[in-house]
Amino acid sequence: MEETEVVKSLAALAQPVRLQVFRALIVTGDTGLTPGAMAEGLGIPANTLSFHLKELVHAGLVTQERASRNLIYRAAYERMNDLLGYLTENCCQGAACAVDAASGVCKC
Repeated sequence: MEETEVVKSLAALAQPVRLQVFRALIVTGDTGLTPGAMAEGLGIPANTLSFHLKELVHAGLVTQERASRNLIYRAAYERMNDLLGYLTENCCQGAACAVDAASGVCKC
C-alpha cells in the first residue's frame, strides 16, 4: 500500500461519524447496509450520512453497489487489511511477530 493511500484512509477514519459508520459496516459483514438502515441504526441524518459515506468510498474503505432501487454499502476488507498491514509492518523491528493467541496482541 502506498503512503498516500494510507494517509487518505487514515484521514477518512479520523472523524467520529465516519469511524462509527465504518465499524458498523465491519460488524455487518458481506451483507452490507443500505443508507436508510445505517441512518436509522446509528441515528445519523441521511444528508450527513451521505457525505460521510462518500468520503469512505473515496478513501477505498467502503464499496457501494446498486441492488435494484437500493444502494448497498460494504466495508472493503482487503483495503482495511492492507492498511493494518502497512501500520504493523515493522512492529517487531523486522523480526517475526509473535502474536499472543489469547489477547491478539503482539509480544515483541
